[in-house]
Amino acid sequence: MRRASLDTFGFRRPAVPKGGSEMGRFERFVGVALICLALLGGAVVGLAAFATLQDPVGWDTPSAVYLFGVWEVMYSTSGPSAGVVLASAGFALLVAAVVALIERRVTRHARTSDDWERMPLAPKRVMAETRGIYAGPVTVTVLIPAHNEAGCITDTIASLRAQSHQPARIVVVADNCTDDTVSLARETGVDVFETVANTNKKAGALNQALPTVLAGLGDNDTVMVMDADTTLDQGFLAAAVRRLTDDRGLMAVGGLFYGAEGEGLLGQFQRNEYTRYARQIRRRRGRVFVLTGTASIFRPRALQAVADERGRGIPGVQGDVYDTLVLTEDNELTLAIKSLGGLMISPAQCTVVTEVMQTWRALWVQRLRWQRGAVENLGSYGFRPSVTRYWAQQLGIGYGVVAIAAYLLLLLLMILSADVWIWIPFWVLVAIIFDLERVVSVWRGGWRARLLAITLFPELGYAIFLNLVYVKGILDIALRRKAKWGDITQQPASRTGGNR
Repeated sequence: MRRASLDTFGFRRPAVPKGGSEMGRFERFVGVALICLALLGGAVVGLAAFATLQDPVGWDTPSAVYLFGVWEVMYSTSGPSAGVVLASAGFALLVAAVVALIERRVTRHARTSDDWERMPLAPKRVMAETRGIYAGPVTVTVLIPAHNEAGCITDTIASLRAQSHQPARIVVVADNCTDDTVSLARETGVDVFETVANTNKKAGALNQALPTVLAGLGDNDTVMVMDADTTLDQGFLAAAVRRLTDDRGLMAVGGLFYGAEGEGLLGQFQRNEYTRYARQIRRRRGRVFVLTGTASIFRPRALQAVADERGRGIPGVQGDVYDTLVLTEDNELTLAIKSLGGLMISPAQCTVVTEVMQTWRALWVQRLRWQRGAVENLGSYGFRPSVTRYWAQQLGIGYGVVAIAAYLLLLLLMILSADVWIWIPFWVLVAIIFDLERVVSVWRGGWRARLLAITLFPELGYAIFLNLVYVKGILDIALRRKAKWGDITQQPASRTGGNR
């Protein structure tokens, strides 16, 4: 395997298409469409409930009360009829089944596709082109994009060197650093690449470093992109290398991330959220939604194919691995690789510990960027089969926003309408089942996670906060407000990795 010297790194300023970061018409339409479809789903449920009230079979006679002397409210203390419950459950299962079948069909098509022109990363093509060729053992070159990460860069590098499978090379991509990041990284003995006049954040920094790195790598010399505020748990690289060795058609391996300790209740909210996401991916046997920027490994073939197809089969500027015009470059790269037929996985053994936001404001900025970026990415890719699952996710989130808002409104109406608190057995049972699910889904997080989950209402408040972020992101898109990256400044925190 040939190695590229850092002294020979070339500099290339990414071109910016006409129009800069302005959204296209379809991207703006996405926000309006999601709002309308989510409200439509809520309206259908409301109409069904209203129709049921008109048919008193199986219900108590509704009671009437005037709120504030002007608003007549009718309510019933009975739970919904068995028919309504079964119809709702059946509809939910039908939607889930349709989404799952579409996803399965897309995956099967990617594995067996003969359309090598539009799907250059399809496993059938990759396996045919590499059959009988030994490209050497799988190696890992690690790129760590870092902007003023003096507080954590040493721990991040240490976690890499503590791996049972050692990386072949570590490169810190220092982007416009004004602190001691560069000097601390060099003291550890790793290579350091400093960006030149980069104005495109992490994506631009990686686009400057990647061309020469890729030119010096063979098919089995993989590239790992790892955030500077992340530490790898033991066995990450060994598990990833084993997967890539066993499957030549696998284009990327992502990590399952957990939140670092600390930051009180806010930190625990985030750790519970990350634990639930990791559990969901494990239950999907590693079929990943997003190749997380915290730590993901790519075959050079995948990154080069993305760069070649930019501006043709996928959005972006030709020659760029990362799209510099998006807010969430990791999510966009996932969609790019999937659109080109590439397969990816996040094994349960590949876990990382990542920083949690220390303040509500920082969390708001982070999640608003994630949410708006995800929706805008869908707008860029349109209604192609490879993003069907992502459309379903966004619609599900939108419906969840409407459902929680409706639940809280109805709860408030009941409190105002009734003279005493009414315990309705059906809804008590629903609450118990929901509470149990919340506890079971964070069980791996330890007793603090379980205690927070079982109390229910604090996490309900956190969910409302995330829903507000979603609404803000959708409205910003619908109203054509200019997107901002949103820099997040945090105090250095000591982090520890470890087996999970």
